[in-house]
Amino acid sequence: MDVMRPWQWLLYIFFWSLFVTVIDRHDLATWSEFMIKFMSRFVQNTVSIIPSLYLIDYLRPVFTRMSIVKASIYVLMILMIASGITMTLVMLIMLNVGWIEYNLQTFIIEVLFDTIIGGGFTLVFLLYFLRRYREVNALKQSFEYKLTAQNDVIKARLAPHFFFNTINTLVSLIESNPSRAADLLQHVSALFRASFEGAREISFEEEIALCEHYLAIESIRLADKLIMSWQLPDEDVMYDMVITALTLQSVIEKMLLNVVEMTTETIYMDIEVTWQQHRVTITIHVQLPQKTLMINYDLRQHMNFYIQAERLRAYFGESADIQSTVTSKQIVTVIDYPLQDVSL
Repeated sequence: MDVMRPWQWLLYIFFWSLFVTVIDRHDLATWSEFMIKFMSRFVQNTVSIIPSLYLIDYLRPVFTRMSIVKASIYVLMILMIASGITMTLVMLIMLNVGWIEYNLQTFIIEVLFDTIIGGGFTLVFLLYFLRRYREVNALKQSFEYKLTAQNDVIKARLAPHFFFNTINTLVSLIESNPSRAADLLQHVSALFRASFEGAREISFEEEIALCEHYLAIESIRLADKLIMSWQLPDEDVMYDMVITALTLQSVIEKMLLNVVEMTTETIYMDIEVTWQQHRVTITIHVQLPQKTLMINYDLRQHMNFYIQAERLRAYFGESADIQSTVTSKQIVTVIDYPLQDVSL
């Protein structure tokens, strides 16, 4: 009832009744019979549709807990049953008034015909509304993702936990190890400069350098809790490769926050980069700790990279994607995007 106003429903019922009467006019000899049948159809459809819509609206909280297919079947059944019952009542009234003659076969055929036609029209409208629902839902999700992405980009430019941890580390190093504090400041400067420049396309070598800056900063806190292994293409190949800035770095950062910082065990992270058949594939293997309890469901919730994937798609097309698989022993994240080999 929120989608269409009452007068729009009545207009729809009017044309529906007219259409059904026209296609079922084979036994109508005069215009008066046509008008009687048309009016009976209009009354019957009004009495069946309007109350059914109110019933469906009343049951909306129940339907929201069902799947779309199951809820659609229930709506279809309600309207078909209502159509069959009201058609039976209308025909009984017409028999008592004397507008039609009693014939059991005709009576049953009319009721079945109207029920099937009602179900058909209901199915058409359900398909239309489901399509509109998916479009609106897609727009809503797109808006929410973009809004979330904007907020994440702003927060990622100066991540509070990272900022304060780095400041605390610098404060402790300035007195105990000034030379190391100076090195740390260089890493922080390079990383924050790239972060404030926002999303852009950079060379793959620059992205690796940003990852190394980030890992150098975190290594002071993590000590020997993280062991990294890189499998990179040759320098000549990497020279032609590009990626969106901070994509790989942000994936590594999530791994550190949700795995490495949650355990006292040593975590092994292996990153393999390949460029074949005009596609770049970056596979990040993270070995989960054996003694520390890691809840896979929570990890799956955190291993969501749709923001990074959207940034990739903005530069490299819709086939770009980032997928993460969490098992009891490891996390495997694959960054995959098309990239034309300029050397060919």
